[in-house]
Amino acid sequence: MVQSSRKPRKMTHFQLTFLLAIFPVISMKSPIFGPEEVSSVEGNSVSIRCYYPATSVNRHSRKYWCRQGAGGMCMTLISSNGYISKDYAGRASLTNFPEDGSFVVNIEQLTHNDTGSYKCGLGINNKGLYFGVSLEVSHGPELLNNTHVYTENLGSTVTIECPFKRENAPNKKSLCKKIGQSCELVIDSAENVSPSFNGRARLIIQGTSQQVFRVIISHLRLSDAGMYVCQAGETSNADQKNVDLQVLEPEPELVYGDLRSSVTFDCALGPEVAKEPKYLCRMNNGTCDVVINTLEKRDPAFEGRILLTPKGDNGHLSVLITGLRKEDAGLYLCGAHSSGLPQEGWPMQAWQLFVNEESMIPQSRSVVKGVVGGSVAMLCPYNPKESNSLKYWCRWEGSQNGHCPLLVESQGLVQEQYEGRLALYEEPGNGTYTVILNQLTAQDAGFYWCLTNGDPRWRTTVELKVVEGEPSLKGPQNVTAVLGQTLTLSCQFPCKFYSYEKYWCKWSNRGCRLLPSQDESSRQASVSCSQSSRLISMTLTSISKADEGWYWCGVKQGHVYGDTAAVYVAVEETAEGSRHIDPAPANTAPEEEVVESSIPKTEDHAVLNPKLFAEERAVEGAKDPAPGNRASVDAGSSDGHGGSSRVLVYTLVPLGLVLALGAVAVWVARVRHRKNVDRVSIRSYRTDISMADFENSRDSGGNDNLGASPVTQETILKGKDERVTTVESPTNPEELKKTKRSSKEEAEMAYSAFLLQSSNIAAQAHDVPKDV
Repeated sequence: MVQSSRKPRKMTHFQLTFLLAIFPVISMKSPIFGPEEVSSVEGNSVSIRCYYPATSVNRHSRKYWCRQGAGGMCMTLISSNGYISKDYAGRASLTNFPEDGSFVVNIEQLTHNDTGSYKCGLGINNKGLYFGVSLEVSHGPELLNNTHVYTENLGSTVTIECPFKRENAPNKKSLCKKIGQSCELVIDSAENVSPSFNGRARLIIQGTSQQVFRVIISHLRLSDAGMYVCQAGETSNADQKNVDLQVLEPEPELVYGDLRSSVTFDCALGPEVAKEPKYLCRMNNGTCDVVINTLEKRDPAFEGRILLTPKGDNGHLSVLITGLRKEDAGLYLCGAHSSGLPQEGWPMQAWQLFVNEESMIPQSRSVVKGVVGGSVAMLCPYNPKESNSLKYWCRWEGSQNGHCPLLVESQGLVQEQYEGRLALYEEPGNGTYTVILNQLTAQDAGFYWCLTNGDPRWRTTVELKVVEGEPSLKGPQNVTAVLGQTLTLSCQFPCKFYSYEKYWCKWSNRGCRLLPSQDESSRQASVSCSQSSRLISMTLTSISKADEGWYWCGVKQGHVYGDTAAVYVAVEETAEGSRHIDPAPANTAPEEEVVESSIPKTEDHAVLNPKLFAEERAVEGAKDPAPGNRASVDAGSSDGHGGSSRVLVYTLVPLGLVLALGAVAVWVARVRHRKNVDRVSIRSYRTDISMADFENSRDSGGNDNLGASPVTQETILKGKDERVTTVESPTNPEELKKTKRSSKEEAEMAYSAFLLQSSNIAAQAHDVPKDV
């Protein structure tokens, strides 16, 4: 803060627009920042603070204070290297504060010759970083004899004491203000008060034995500054005293902040306004627009990143702004008034905020989006030199002037309503920690702050938006396990997380402890992403009461965390069945066990009546159905039995159709067999049957005699010497002859081929994908 004595400015009327004129306008071109104008009077001293980016190089660079000459050269007067000019010897000093990124130049015993243009900077004069400062030293006021000087701040209260002799005790007492050659009444003992002081001035006489009266003027204005005369009596024997009242406008305190960092305005307004509403406003085109006040009015541009906190009953308050932006730079005023707005004659303080764009704070996402039921992982920056500092995460709330209750900290504190869904990780480290929030609801949308107990500048804010959508990781939400038995938990992840590291962990107040888990997708080729293998599984054996609680499945890349899903496991002493938990998302069926079907070898039952056989098999499978989508499995095995009636139907229906087709084929073969009989011996009923016309026996699964040579068919009748011969040509005379088969052999061959085909179909049924 610049400390100086200034010649009082006398005005007839207070205007807020005047503040903009008298306060320095700060140039934003250089990262070096300081007061542009400093004024004082002869014999007094000034303290000028200049700010610089607190980098390692800048902290060790040369700091200097030089005076600019007519030719543009800047002659060094004092520097951090120990140099000091003759003009400044014994009355000036330069002190560096590397932890704050600033240095201070103190100059004492000011003279009128010290008026001029100066530069405070780093490095080499005229080539390094610098900021221009104008210093004005004026002559002190010429005071009359018997004059008492009162110096007060704008908006404060002054008490003027006026002594008198005993003989004037019963006479009239008054205070007047000199305007030109006249003295206008301010207040007197007859209760006459000037309109401009109405409600602000009081005259007090304490007892008849006192030889002094007091005039108290509150809510001082700049126009109140000037010469006053207090008087007791009205004749030539009256007692008079001259008073010089100086009202100082608020000197802006310099505040230096890096882009994306935070700054704090500490405002001390005095106990007289302790119960009045407080405000912070920013000068803009001659008016002071309210940024925030204690009446819950707030500028939308500062939504989610500002807090106003009253401190005690002495009129003090603190305003914290995080996530600094370039447009936040400017002149700010804090004050108090019943309306919560700037008013004439009320106390106020001023700050000039400079925002350095060369920030050390890394850029991070200001808005994070999550879906209902899903999760978000937020990265929070902190000073890398303070890795052992405590990390916090709080939710900003706009009510009650803005406050931010803590939700989680690095030492284990988690608010009760966030148990099982909030965790803070020190990873990835080196200046960044991670906060994970899952099981998102629409009520979670809002602003959140990242902060530590270290450097207060490293406070950042992020806005969470919750939108409609499907969570990336899917699994059960609540599971019941049985004491002493085994439980397997699984959750499913999308293909976009195929290359990520997957994990299961058990949640507690101190984070989420990693547990052994199995990524079932690791058995697949890296170029594929099978829908049935995208599971992360974890098995708990010999379950005890200590296993009860929240479990998370999640994905991450190195130390950077991604999506998570939570499930609560309750442990009971007895249950109807043990539990096996597999995810059952809407677009995929749960993993199921396929039940094998055995083909009967009995020709009469299977082949002659395939439809009845298929119905009997379906009834047998329905007697002991496998569990369906419910989360249960055999307690002695983590794999369980996943068979279901749906898979049984998928197996038996195709098998029944094949059996029916086989029976029809055999029937067709037998019909053709009867048509191929040539002649029958009437006496002996002995018949030789030709198979030449049985060319379509392949329909029943047998092999044809398509390649046989010409065959002679004979029928012999006993008692007669008669022979009838029939000759037929083969389809391909070049093929080799094959042995003639009887009708029974052909039927058996067809049936054998049918059995073979049915076995192949049954084997294929076992290979049906589990997510059919």
